[in-house]
Amino acid sequence: MGLFSKEFSNVVEWEEFREDMIFYKWHNSEIKRGSKLIIRPGQDAVFMFNGKIEGIFKDEGNYDIESDIVPFLSTLKGFKFGFNSGMRAEVLFINTKEFTVKWGTKNAINIPTPQLPGGMPIRSNGTFTFKVNDYIKLIDKIAGVKDSYLVDDVKLRITAVLDQLLMKWIVKEGKDMFNLQANSFDIAKGIKTDLDMQIFDTGMTVTGFNIMSFNYPEEIQEMINKNASHSMIGDMNRYQQASMVDGISSGKVRGGGVASDMAGMMMGMNMANQMMQNMNNNTVNQNSSNPNSGTPSSAAKPNFCPNCGQKTGEANFCPNCGQKLV
Repeated sequence: MGLFSKEFSNVVEWEEFREDMIFYKWHNSEIKRGSKLIIRPGQDAVFMFNGKIEGIFKDEGNYDIESDIVPFLSTLKGFKFGFNSGMRAEVLFINTKEFTVKWGTKNAINIPTPQLPGGMPIRSNGTFTFKVNDYIKLIDKIAGVKDSYLVDDVKLRITAVLDQLLMKWIVKEGKDMFNLQANSFDIAKGIKTDLDMQIFDTGMTVTGFNIMSFNYPEEIQEMINKNASHSMIGDMNRYQQASMVDGISSGKVRGGGVASDMAGMMMGMNMANQMMQNMNNNTVNQNSSNPNSGTPSSAAKPNFCPNCGQKTGEANFCPNCGQKLV
């Protein structure tokens, strides 16, 4: 018996484990006496018989199938290994980790907007996460007919409807088309719910959905950037002056020495005119605030002639004796 035990025994394990594989089905003609089960970290082992789950084992380690596994199987707990007979069963190894997948829109999505009759084309990208949460549904829909299943299989199913869901939730939220990034959390929350329903029947669940960025056409993005710059500066004249100074100092204002000099002269003249205008405005403001400044007051002139005593009023010469008045 001991002489042939190794010949007939086998090791039930996931030999070629892959991080992107969701499950792997081990199947042989039968499991022999003395066979071992090896469960590695991040794996669950599901024993199946005639397409039904017999037992689920989650603790990592090495197990003797006859003594450690068979007694816990639903309908096979009374199975006895014979010398040449074995147990006909399949073992499904399931990757229990949470998978992270990058996504991006296949084509530009035309979002309806009043400013553009054909809609504004945008692209987006981000990540989503999912994991297996229902072994019965997984076996019923996928594992019953497949020996393995990859993350790319799920990604293909998700991205097939993602563009439509993006348009749905952007329009449903009614957000400003130029501030989608600020509203990405609400949009992503709605998409996550819909995507979870897409893979619900396969025994998997979407645990997270993130939008990293929205990308506008290059022309639209330039307009947004310029609008933001103008809003930050506020005064258009100051913006133009600052742009000219930056251009000359960096050497971007070119076109020959004459063109550069002319640009510098024009900028200097404009700045000088601005300074003179500011000075004149200040003078006017000061005079308006001090009405007694400027010409000498008429109160300095005498009201009576110092020579003859005649009342003179505002005259420059005495009407009686002709004396010049100070």
